[in-house]
Amino acid sequence: MIYSIGIDSGSTATKGILYDGNNKEIVDKIITPTGWSPKKACEFIRDEFMKKYNLKREELYIVSTGYGRVSIDFVDDSLTEITCHGKGAFFLSEDTRTILDIGGQDSKVIKIDNSGNIVDFLMNDKCAAGTGRFLEVMMNLLGSDLEDLDIITKGAVPAKINSMCTVFAESEVISILAQGETKESVAAGILNSIASKISTLAGRMNVESDIMFTGGLAQSEELTKLISEKLEKTVNTDPLSQYNGAIGAAIVGWQKAKRRNRKNSP
Repeated sequence: MIYSIGIDSGSTATKGILYDGNNKEIVDKIITPTGWSPKKACEFIRDEFMKKYNLKREELYIVSTGYGRVSIDFVDDSLTEITCHGKGAFFLSEDTRTILDIGGQDSKVIKIDNSGNIVDFLMNDKCAAGTGRFLEVMMNLLGSDLEDLDIITKGAVPAKINSMCTVFAESEVISILAQGETKESVAAGILNSIASKISTLAGRMNVESDIMFTGGLAQSEELTKLISEKLEKTVNTDPLSQYNGAIGAAIVGWQKAKRRNRKNSP
């Protein structure tokens, strides 16, 4: 039996998916900090899957995607994030036509057809404004963990955050807190700014339903709700939304392995 492994080497976290294409089933998933070496993070994921399931390298087809994919030399193939996010979201829900992805360093809006193929996309990768990294810096400034985001922002009146540049927003947040604004309101204001940023990017395209929100920030119910309100459309997420790129890479990997095996068969 051949399995495929999809590895999404992100700027902050590396995600891995072990996929059984015969049963169209995700066997297992791993997430680990990318750290200083994307290659080592990816090797860790590969080794963990192989050890846990007693797999030999020849039983695997490995595909990488994401920020650090170019530094990984042990994979069978490497694909763009756009392709993988399209395939991943379509796997999670075949009704998906638009994907909103907020990564550690960039944001993407991707449109797919009824087969999961890319129709169009827009990407903001010029700065960290409105990304996971931006939120991480802001939450550290507030002395709160990302895991507590929904708890501290729920029901809070958003403070107005004018700057989306990480450097200037940091100074602005310090100033707002010094004026007596609560950290709950500031955190809500930061979420509101991020929702506005991705919604503005989406507004440059003819966004079609169903909409899938992916990436690490898709775990935030409050952010998902804000984006939905700004787009005036239902925005869906999935428990595996953070693994979306890795899922897509694994699915494409399985398809490539199947073609390779067919070609090599007598």
